[in-house]
Amino acid sequence: MQIIRQYKDTDLEAVLSSWENTQKIAHPFLPEDFQTQEMINIQELYLPNADTWVVEEGNIVVGFIALIGNEVGGLFLQPTHHGKKLGKMMVDKAQELHGDLFVDVFEKNLIGRDFYTKYGFKIVEEKIHEQTGEKVLRLKFSAN
Repeated sequence: MQIIRQYKDTDLEAVLSSWENTQKIAHPFLPEDFQTQEMINIQELYLPNADTWVVEEGNIVVGFIALIGNEVGGLFLQPTHHGKKLGKMMVDKAQELHGDLFVDVFEKNLIGRDFYTKYGFKIVEEKIHEQTGEKVLRLKFSAN
């Protein structure tokens, strides 16, 4: 059975595992030192300040979505669970909570871009990510 529920401190290890395993295939172009700092930022900055939801399959946390208002700050799902509609379930929850949604995705993150395009997000802006110099696409999902 699959459920979505709010994040608890006891989910930290599973959330970090989801992030790390997905990061390897979605963002192989990012420098290792940036990824190491992001792992710290997730624990110290993002999780304490975001409305985070986890998705469980068979009572095991396999992914999460972190929201700051209607901004998707992060959506990560164990690669072994891609294609099972769990990512869609998480974005559906975010859309139910906030209506219109925004997300920034690295241009080279083909997995993320494909997912958000299929969901119905549209590009509204292109910019350069200051810390990495990589191109980022700002996407919007319009609920109406």
